[in-house]
Amino acid sequence: MLLLLELSILLAAAVASAPLWPALTFALVMVLSMGTLGMYQHDQSREDIKSTLLRIMPSFVLGFCLMRLLAGLDPAMQLGPLGSTVFLLGGGAVLLARMVVFTSAQSSMLEQRLIIVGDGAIARECLDLAAGSMGFHPFRVVGFVPVSGELRAVPPAMLLPADLPLLTLARRYAADEIVVTVGDRRNGAFPVRQLLECALGGVPVTDAATFFEREASQIRVDSLQPSYLIFGGGFDQSMMRATVKRVFDLLASAAIGLLTMPVMLGAALAIKIEDGGPVFYRQERVGRDNRVFKVLKFRSMRQDAERDGQPQWAEQDDPRVTAVGHWIRKLRIDELPQMLNVFKGEMSFVGPRPERAYFVEQLCEQIAYYNVRHGIKPGITGLAQVRYRYGASVEDALQKLQYDLYYVKNNSLFLDLLILIDTVQVVLFGKGGR
Repeated sequence: MLLLLELSILLAAAVASAPLWPALTFALVMVLSMGTLGMYQHDQSREDIKSTLLRIMPSFVLGFCLMRLLAGLDPAMQLGPLGSTVFLLGGGAVLLARMVVFTSAQSSMLEQRLIIVGDGAIARECLDLAAGSMGFHPFRVVGFVPVSGELRAVPPAMLLPADLPLLTLARRYAADEIVVTVGDRRNGAFPVRQLLECALGGVPVTDAATFFEREASQIRVDSLQPSYLIFGGGFDQSMMRATVKRVFDLLASAAIGLLTMPVMLGAALAIKIEDGGPVFYRQERVGRDNRVFKVLKFRSMRQDAERDGQPQWAEQDDPRVTAVGHWIRKLRIDELPQMLNVFKGEMSFVGPRPERAYFVEQLCEQIAYYNVRHGIKPGITGLAQVRYRYGASVEDALQKLQYDLYYVKNNSLFLDLLILIDTVQVVLFGKGGR
């Protein structure tokens, strides 16, 4: 919502002195610049005016340089005689909008008060998530209603009286929402009737899977019921969505491929000079519907990285990585040749990262719902790549799967654009580098 608000503000500021097309280009370039420098991350709602200024100023400098470059390539992109005024007006309006939005979001009047039904590990994760202020609206857990059969993981001081009806507790503690984290709902102690009374009494009741999807952009495997994936909506596989995504893939890959051509030529030359080995590396990966294809990457490891033929997880500071490989992996340059996989239709620009068949077989056995991520094409970048560190274990694969499931369920052109903006930031600042 903040991105759309600021896009509208910047467009309005530019339209006053420039035609629509240059004004729209200006607004998009500025939003991309701000996203590149991390101005649309989840923790932004805690920033004060000084921190916001420190982010806006370099963002607008970057945007100014990009607009000058575009104007040099195409004079029609110039903002007119009031171009500098547009930047000042746009920057001031964005700063004012952020102060209003963040001040309102931090107001206790807008704080959502939660009662958690359950006192186990998932309930504790809800408490940690609410305390982390992942969204723009703050949440506070006012207490937990214990349910027999769960291993307690929450502070005893936050337990609410179990002998009082849930609706009574909700009204007594002014709860805005009740979140259900109980895993075994066949338990006779599960308060089905009381939850129905709450819903009829005007207190929204939400299960943990919906709560995590809404607040953390994750579909948590540990709180997931099979019916949630079946009846929970999403999973858009329509012809319209497929067409839009394919057009986006081709345009994004072509643009980035052309822009990074000098970088790719330099990387290829550096790899060849370092050890004289092959520049590219082909490796079998699992794609949509479990079809195997060969992904193309710049080689970043020694030629004998897997001498025994046994696939291995890449590790932090992996000794098999070459000197050149260290930098091209850190800056994600090694992934750029996969543009060819996108053009061939084997991959999308945005989607779950493709994994090797050897690991897929293991992960499908160890992690529930892992194979769901193969319902769409894999991607060069994805939500898990911009939200989680580089994976090197089964536990990491589980954490990344929760973001992948969210993407598979909620994929859209808008989400693709947000992930693309975050990817630029990851590349520039080396977040998650291997």
